[in-house]
Amino acid sequence: MANSRAARLAPVVEMAERAEREAARQMAHMQGLLAKAEAQLGELERYRGDYQQQWITEGSKGVSGQWLMNYQRFLSQLETAIGQQLQSINWHRQNLEKARALWQQRYARVEGLRKLVQRYLDEARAAEDRREQKLLDELAQRLPQRDQG
Repeated sequence: MANSRAARLAPVVEMAERAEREAARQMAHMQGLLAKAEAQLGELERYRGDYQQQWITEGSKGVSGQWLMNYQRFLSQLETAIGQQLQSINWHRQNLEKARALWQQRYARVEGLRKLVQRYLDEARAAEDRREQKLLDELAQRLPQRDQG
């Protein structure tokens, strides 16, 4: 009976495993998006550093007012882009955490189902062992009776 309970759970376990694999795939996708966003931030920050170095180099030679205005406007745009990229990274982190929580939930469900199936299989094995032992005991009781009779 316990064996049939385990067999009946097989499709449920399979569905839970598929859901867990999909959640793991989604989590990996979110990790990739976060890594890409962080790399883009790194590029923007390197670009800002290069641009600021250009100011130091050009500024020491003397610059026109127009050059300075263009520099400040571009630097402001770059700072805005960096701020937006930081917001994007936070958004990706939140999505990754949601995906991780979902995966953990689905993983725990799969593990719980596997343990339940294993318990049912163990119970079936123990019941079968008890039946065999009972049969052997009955046979052992009959054998001496035949020898005596």
